[in-house]
Amino acid sequence: MSKSHSAQNFLNRELGLLEFNRRVLAQAEDAAVPLLERLKYLCIVSSNLDEFFEIRIAGLKEQIKLGGIASGPDGLEATQVMKRLFAPTHQLIARQYELFNQELVPALAAQGIKFLRRTHWNEAQQAWVKEFFLREVMPVLTPIGLDPAHPFPRVLNKSLNFAVELQGKDAFGRNSAKAIVQAPRVLPRAIPMPPEIAGCPHGFVFLSSILHAHVGELFAGMAVQGCYQFRVTRNSDLFVDEEEVKNLRISLQGELPQRHFGDAVRLEVADNCP
Repeated sequence: MSKSHSAQNFLNRELGLLEFNRRVLAQAEDAAVPLLERLKYLCIVSSNLDEFFEIRIAGLKEQIKLGGIASGPDGLEATQVMKRLFAPTHQLIARQYELFNQELVPALAAQGIKFLRRTHWNEAQQAWVKEFFLREVMPVLTPIGLDPAHPFPRVLNKSLNFAVELQGKDAFGRNSAKAIVQAPRVLPRAIPMPPEIAGCPHGFVFLSSILHAHVGELFAGMAVQGCYQFRVTRNSDLFVDEEEVKNLRISLQGELPQRHFGDAVRLEVADNCP
């Protein structure tokens, strides 16, 4: 490699993307930026990181799986890049949660925008949430019991899911110790609550909180022993062989549906998950 093309003259693409997202997060951290803009920047980082795992991390994993040891212009092999990404990625995600929970949520509450936590609902709010669950959420839920005849399902990419621990027998007299419940994608993640019920101009309840509070309604005669959120990010990279493709549109139509069910590249679980 010539001097002008030396590895030290190149930045790694994946590490560069991570640094870019760190700069976007810095905008969310800046108190001089309008509050809702800060929240928007935080959401952009979250969306960017999803894509980062779907495409970049997935690509590195594929290279490692295929035994590729060829380095890029930066001189780093896929395994080396993965090792360098691990710590800063976790730090970035941890800072996201810290910023949202400790800074943005209190600042939004001071402006009359509140995210109402399940443990803080009063009686009127609990009644509203239950009625909303029975009317809007429960009809679009399909719980999946896990047993030898029904193995763990291949959950959709980036869908919010709950692993539910159960005790007792279901309506058919079967012992079902575990089940999976997928949050409906037709509903937003943050549900607006009427101001007179919320006690503030703009009150929101997380869909995950509603599901967690009333998941037992789906399992008549059974007791819920535990309910744990999890989310899987899958390989969403498109593979189209340019030499074999005759019709690009048809080839893409065949590839796009598979993006929901590619190989898993990231698993996110609630901090209380065993």
